[in-house]
Amino acid sequence: MLSIQKLSKSYKGVSVLDVPSLSISDGESFGLVGNNGAGKTTLFSLIMDLIQPSSGEVLSKGKPVGRSEHWKPYTGAYLDESFLIGFLTPQEYFEFVAQLYAVNTGELEERLSKFSDFFHGEILEKKKYIRDLSKGNQKKVGIAAALIGQPELLVLDEPFANLDPSSQIQLKQLIKDLPSDMTVLISSHDLTHITEVCKRIVVLEHGKVIRDITTEAETLTELENYFAGKDQEHAVTSDEPTKNP
Repeated sequence: MLSIQKLSKSYKGVSVLDVPSLSISDGESFGLVGNNGAGKTTLFSLIMDLIQPSSGEVLSKGKPVGRSEHWKPYTGAYLDESFLIGFLTPQEYFEFVAQLYAVNTGELEERLSKFSDFFHGEILEKKKYIRDLSKGNQKKVGIAAALIGQPELLVLDEPFANLDPSSQIQLKQLIKDLPSDMTVLISSHDLTHITEVCKRIVVLEHGKVIRDITTEAETLTELENYFAGKDQEHAVTSDEPTKNP
C-alpha cells in the first residue's frame, strides 16, 4: 500500500525526519508512537502530501503522492481541525464530504448511523457550527468524515486525544470493526490504546525509526519500559531499528 523511500524533512537545516525505508502492506493496522517532536505528525503530513519532503518520496500503490492525485479517492484522513470547515454544521460538512466521494444521501445516512453511539447525541441535529463544538466533538466529526468514503487507506493522528473515556472505548471498537482489508495508520501517545488496535507498532525518536514491532502480549510492557527510560540506551545508539518478528 505505502512505500517510503529515503524520506527526510528539515527546517532551517535541522532534521526533523529521516526514514531511509519503510513499507506498509495492504490491510495492515500500523501504529506510530513517540514523544513530542519525534516526527509523527511530520511523517503523516508527508504521507498526505500536506508538506514537501526535503528528500525522498512516499509511494501509494506504487505512485508518488507528491506528483499524482491517484491516491485521493481511496484515502481518508483526519490529522487535526484544519481538516474541518468551521462555519458548517456537522451535517453540512458530512454532506460536503459525501459529495467528494460520490456518496448519495441514503448511503450517507446509513454510514453515519454506525457512529450513533460514538456521537452520543451531541453531533447531529444540534444546529451548531463545527467551530462551536468541543475539541472532542470536533475530533469525532473529523474521524467520521474520514470514513464516509469507505477508504482503502485511513490515516488518523492522535485520534484518542480530547475524547472522554467512554468515547475512547467506543473509538477503539470502531477501529477494531473496520474492514480487514483497510490499511489503517494511527499515531497516539496512549500506548494502551494503540497496542490494542494496531498489529504493528513503529517507534520514532528524533525523526528516526528506532523500533518496528509486531504487537504481542508483551508489547505494551516493552513500550512502557522504553519510554520510562529503562531500555533506551541500545535503541538510540543503534543505526538500525530493533525489529521483532
